[in-house]
Amino acid sequence: MPTISRFFGITIRMFHREHAPPHFHAHYGSDDVTIVIDSLRVLAGRLPRRAMALVLEWAAEHRDELQRNWFLANGHHPLEPIAPLE
Repeated sequence: MPTISRFFGITIRMFHREHAPPHFHAHYGSDDVTIVIDSLRVLAGRLPRRAMALVLEWAAEHRDELQRNWFLANGHHPLEPIAPLE
């Protein structure tokens, strides 16, 4: 699964040819969560509250880039890195 961003110990990844709805995966320590891009709703999993807040802030800032990577991934094209949260 390609990594598209990293910040504050959080890794953001996206699979190629994934199932709908468009989503991404965030990993922090031993926890992980799957988040729907359009609504930023949790599809599965969990993160500690602070890590989740950082992921949601980052995702809100980069929603268009996430959507673009989703379409690239489904076409089995290389994904584009997305700037980390600063």
